[in-house]
Amino acid sequence: MAAGKLGKTILIIDDDVNIGNMLEETLTLEGYDVLRAYSGTEALMVLKNERPNLILLDLMLPGLSGEELLPQIDKIPVIVVSAKTMVDTKVEMLIGGAADYVTKPFDITELLARITVQLRKAESAAADEGDGILRAGDVGLDTDLLIATIGSETVSLTRTECAILKILMANAGRPIGRNTILDKISYDTPDCTERSLKQHISNIRKKLEAAGGRDYIEAVYGIGFKFIP
Repeated sequence: MAAGKLGKTILIIDDDVNIGNMLEETLTLEGYDVLRAYSGTEALMVLKNERPNLILLDLMLPGLSGEELLPQIDKIPVIVVSAKTMVDTKVEMLIGGAADYVTKPFDITELLARITVQLRKAESAAADEGDGILRAGDVGLDTDLLIATIGSETVSLTRTECAILKILMANAGRPIGRNTILDKISYDTPDCTERSLKQHISNIRKKLEAAGGRDYIEAVYGIGFKFIP
């Protein structure tokens, strides 16, 4: 078993038994613990009782599809492994919350490397959140105090602004769709609407730029917004 990987569990969600068996054998040899699910519905049942460190998700599943399952997976990195090669599908999945997208047939060495990268990112994010601060680049965000820090500068945020910034920072470098932002903050900040989202983003940009001397949030045409660390 590979050193340093013990204790990491990967859930394979794929109805192709041959591919699933190959992945399970390879991942086990690498030192990972492996869980299996053969449909989206079965995956939800597994996730009720288990919390894997990473998920490999096929899209063309019986019953509940991978596209339908992805929004129901929270705070677990997901690598989509699919035969669907259309750029639109890749973009939709990445914006919808997938950490990475690999097309079938894939090179197992490359997939293992991508798994390592995503697990490393998850560990880093968990370490940052351990002190109550989310960090991306030179920006720190205290979601309890509703404060962002850039160097020695402190920025006060409203609860809605903080919720929006948290999502953007947690996905730093990736464009996040407007509807995705609204869906993710709807529980804590139901006052934010599609109409007001743009104004909230504008307020955040101005506050961060005043403190850090540059624009930290980029509008991505036809998609949404992206945090630039």
